[in-house]
Amino acid sequence: MASSVDWSVAERIAIRASGSEPFARSYHYDSLEPDFTRLTALAEELVERETGLHSLAGPARSRVTDRAGWIRANISAFQRLLTPLIEKFDDRIGSGMAAPITSRLAGAELGMVLGWMSGRVLGQYDLLVVEEQDPLEQDIVYYVGPNVLAIEKRFAFPPEQFRLWLALHEVTHRAQFTGVPWLREHFIDLVHQTVGAVDPDPGRLFENFSRAAASWRSGTNPLAEGGIATLIAGPEQRAILDQVSGMMSLLEGHGDVTMDRAGEGLVPSAGRFGEVLRERRSSARGFSKVFQQLIGLEAKLNQYARGEAFIAAVEREGGSNLLARAWESASNLPTLIEIREPHRWIERMRAPLGAA
Repeated sequence: MASSVDWSVAERIAIRASGSEPFARSYHYDSLEPDFTRLTALAEELVERETGLHSLAGPARSRVTDRAGWIRANISAFQRLLTPLIEKFDDRIGSGMAAPITSRLAGAELGMVLGWMSGRVLGQYDLLVVEEQDPLEQDIVYYVGPNVLAIEKRFAFPPEQFRLWLALHEVTHRAQFTGVPWLREHFIDLVHQTVGAVDPDPGRLFENFSRAAASWRSGTNPLAEGGIATLIAGPEQRAILDQVSGMMSLLEGHGDVTMDRAGEGLVPSAGRFGEVLRERRSSARGFSKVFQQLIGLEAKLNQYARGEAFIAAVEREGGSNLLARAWESASNLPTLIEIREPHRWIERMRAPLGAA
């Protein structure tokens, strides 16, 4: 039976949609690989000193890639994560005459999303680790070289500072997932639960879209909290998505806070970098704005601000020791409601063991 996603179509469309890369041919490009190798190692030392999180998976490895390389890495990740969902849809669609068309359409849609995103991503930590795959192709901190150079050129960023600043954020994510022993497995389990809870019944999808239309008419944006995933999610899946959103808000906020603190004194331009990238994140208009909402990117951008506000509120109450409670167990992670209302999490952490 053919897969309900044509991955070759996804890759081809994504690379075509990713656009030209004029800076990939710049003489500055050759400086990226040695710079990020050195700065990623430095960032790892600084992050461990700031957070106390020590990677249990050995030193971080960096890789500078172009947009096509980033696309291929993410298609590989999607293939690993979405297998259960794809099998569900394959069972429902079957192998009739429409199956190849559906497969190509799904591949084209995924390709358009990845192609658009590949022009905006600066760095990414690949947290997936699969035992049967080559270990040298996993647990990598990626930097999308042409995009980094384009930002440096457009805003006259000092390269040494900006590259260290980027490395600090991505290495913080690696420290989270490799320094907290249970976190990677918990995250992947939540993703599998989310995928497993999807109901490929067209009737259910129509019902959810009808409910979304009613929300729009009442003045509520149903895409604000997670993109199209929130439109196709049933009650069980929405509960899991709330868990994921709460956790990711903590991780993204922690990444931004650590990036600034760990680089203090070494990245004097950090404030300007943050201001420019925040403006870049929020500057989408028209179709781009809708597209960001559809794919859940706007919800992800909200996670940065909410996560930082949550950390600030927690540290005002109990300092870094109280925040460290979040890394003790999966049950200590803040829920989405607690991210929005930090006092709830603070009260839960201070409640006596066994209290209801």
